[in-house]
Amino acid sequence: MSKVIERYRLERLVRELKSKRGRGTELISLYIPAGRPISDVMSVLREEYSTATNIKDRTTRHHVLDALTAIMQRLKFFRKTPENGLIVFAGYIATDVPGSEEMEIHLIEPPEKLRAYLYRCNSRFHTEILEKMISKRDVYGLIVIDRNEAAIGILKGKSIEILKVLTSGIPGKHRAGGQSARRFERIIEQLAHEFYKRVGEYSTKYFLEIKELKGIIIGGPGPTKHEFTKGDYLHYTLKAKVLAVLDIGYSGETGIYELARVCTKVLKDAEYARERELVRRFLYEIARDTGLAIYGEEEIRKALFQGAVSVLLISEDLEAYRVKYTCPNCSFTLEKTIRNKDKKIDIVCPKCGEKMKVIEKKELIEELIELAKNVGTDVELISRETEEGEELRRSFGGLGAILRFKVEIR
Repeated sequence: MSKVIERYRLERLVRELKSKRGRGTELISLYIPAGRPISDVMSVLREEYSTATNIKDRTTRHHVLDALTAIMQRLKFFRKTPENGLIVFAGYIATDVPGSEEMEIHLIEPPEKLRAYLYRCNSRFHTEILEKMISKRDVYGLIVIDRNEAAIGILKGKSIEILKVLTSGIPGKHRAGGQSARRFERIIEQLAHEFYKRVGEYSTKYFLEIKELKGIIIGGPGPTKHEFTKGDYLHYTLKAKVLAVLDIGYSGETGIYELARVCTKVLKDAEYARERELVRRFLYEIARDTGLAIYGEEEIRKALFQGAVSVLLISEDLEAYRVKYTCPNCSFTLEKTIRNKDKKIDIVCPKCGEKMKVIEKKELIEELIELAKNVGTDVELISRETEEGEELRRSFGGLGAILRFKVEIR
């Protein structure tokens, strides 16, 4: 499944965890850093268990001990800590009915390496570290260059890291004339060429290693940035990722921070460019009535089962559930999609009139993602932050499909 979907699922889980509360200080948040032995963590948890036996409130004590026991039982299945570390949230979640709290435990492998250990027992889950990780969606390379110096950095979410600062050693203006002036200009151009090569080599060294690199933005206060970009100084795969060349007032390390500030619109446009293009293609096929795009949940389901869907488009904020019902009287079963705006979830059996029982309830997005996965269909989650994304949500109920071939939907 694509990283976009993995990220969506993780973001949704974090939202759910943030909304949960415990009866008291009994929800456990555990962050295990990469490389820390599981045996060490188990020893710490056993000490916490011993300490928790002294909690005065009987219910709180019982809940904390149960949560610690559940965590230790799960950790026994790990021979070693996962590559990026491990995050565990466990505890009894408060409900509207006192005494009916339900135990939940969530084990999460973080999207990047955990550096520090954290254990907290509180009335809420501590999701801040995980939130910070998933907010760093994409990585962009930054290069600032002029004739005197250059700086290379990366932008990940809202954090900036300076990777390298280089000086050129190119002498400034001179007053010599005649042949000396021409010879001096040739020397300067050669020094500039060597400087550009060094900047390109360091850029290649740093950026080619970053698998998540989405693009590169180049900036500077003068024409040097254009000379560098147009020349053969960047690796061809990196040159293809250049998103923009921007004018800024500074060079060097200060220029990196300025470039990060002014490139916001470029990065936003790049992030949504692909999904805009997909929705435009869907709208084009619909408008031309080519038969290579369809909408409507049931129509899309039928096309999915026929293996006809190439790309399934789903609005990120699609709020609906797929509910399975069974009749306790005649055992008749059916499935129904319930939109969040629909207040009525209870239905009666169309066969015998008995009130039907809910046996399964799943978010519609998750259910459609699973269907698509089973038939090899790509899924794109479309935001509302573009005109095309809003059109998909408003005019097509948040669902659309681009087809591999025409199908007859009956």
